[in-house]
Amino acid sequence: MTTMTEASVREFKMPDVGEGLTEAEILKWYVQPGDTVTDGQVVCEVETAKAAVELPIPYDGVVRDLHFPEGTTVDVGTAIISVDVGGGSAAPAPAAEQPAAPAEEPKAAGSGRQPVLVGYGVATSSTRRRPRKGPEVPVQQASTAIQTELNGHAPTAPEPAPAAAQAAPAGPDRPLAKPPVRKLAKDLGVDLTTVVPTGPDGIITREDVHAAVAAAAPAAPEPSVASAPAAVPAPASYDTARETRIPVKGVRKATAAAMVGSAFTAPHVTEFVTVDVTRTMKLVEELKADKELAGLRVNPLLLIAKALLVAIRRNPHVNASWDEAAQEIVVKHYVNLGIAAATPRGLIVPNIKDAHAKTLPQLAESLGELVSTARDGKTSPAAMQGGTVTITNVGVFGVDTGTPILNSGESAILAVGAIKPQPWVHKGKVKPRQVTTLALSFDHRLVDGELGSKVLADVAAILEQPKRLITWG
Repeated sequence: MTTMTEASVREFKMPDVGEGLTEAEILKWYVQPGDTVTDGQVVCEVETAKAAVELPIPYDGVVRDLHFPEGTTVDVGTAIISVDVGGGSAAPAPAAEQPAAPAEEPKAAGSGRQPVLVGYGVATSSTRRRPRKGPEVPVQQASTAIQTELNGHAPTAPEPAPAAAQAAPAGPDRPLAKPPVRKLAKDLGVDLTTVVPTGPDGIITREDVHAAVAAAAPAAPEPSVASAPAAVPAPASYDTARETRIPVKGVRKATAAAMVGSAFTAPHVTEFVTVDVTRTMKLVEELKADKELAGLRVNPLLLIAKALLVAIRRNPHVNASWDEAAQEIVVKHYVNLGIAAATPRGLIVPNIKDAHAKTLPQLAESLGELVSTARDGKTSPAAMQGGTVTITNVGVFGVDTGTPILNSGESAILAVGAIKPQPWVHKGKVKPRQVTTLALSFDHRLVDGELGSKVLADVAAILEQPKRLITWG
């Protein structure tokens, strides 16, 4: 009877939810041992270096055990939950064996509205990736819902592969090992081709890697009586009453790495212009009252985005990227417009795909969806890939302007400052006008001073006289 019960238990492993990511942090468990689950039901939320993603379970059954508590970072391919699919009412694991978990059900994020559009841009990916040198057999197939979101189609759900197939593929010179074991070997500097496998079907295990390290370590020399003991550095300490340390992981870790990479790879140039946007603000109010735009997100950012798209159409070479390997400039004939968004988990930059081809109502709808999804923490990894230029709205916090850092792989980023009444010379007289300051940072390998100045000047001219959206558009 025990054998039959054990055979009915299925282990759901951490899938690769972000195109080659090697690990993810478990943010929330939505089920507990003893709960009944159905195929497609979301059982937990995880965070990768790209975004937070909900994981659905791929079969029916009763939860037997949660292998990791919330807040644990788990390697891709590691079992995170076991489910009894035999149809019986499996009892939950004893309390002593269960990982720590909150006593209450997860609560939704606070509904208070906070400004979310801000920041300096973030790379779509800065995490470690597994090599992709040919067809791979994934450690655990992700659920239909996740693969549909990432790949645009629903794959046929396969049966779980046997243990040997779950390891990474092995060619003539490539040993069998699962991704966590490959990661361990890489961290320890072990060449897997030199390791003797002891696992089933010739799979290298963690123990094999550690054994290889021990075998390679030189024998410790006999201690010399005359030699002085080596100084041991004192452990780092801090005042817990006056200081707080916050672990850097997930999106924040990826953002930090991306900003360092961008700042020290692309030579940044930033130009500024202060502009009277009174007519644009009046147009915003008129559009809000337009029945054709009822229910859509109409605000100054909408017209600023449209102005930047028109400026790019007039100066197409600003929308480009640098191909380091080929030593070429790649001019994009499409605009995936990124909007930097500050979220509780850190800065993300989702982008509106093919923004250049959208009408004003379509652009308003896309902006509304982008902001709402980011605020709810539901932005998908695909939504943050392939951006070409970015807008960051630092003005929502009352900031006049800034010098934004490029989103990695992009050519330009436009920072929009606060719009507020200022004394301005208008028609020969000093009058209070709605004024803002724009800052455009660009990669000087791709964009010279003349081109960058033309783009910024065009955006400013459109915002000063929004009728140019018609005459120039």
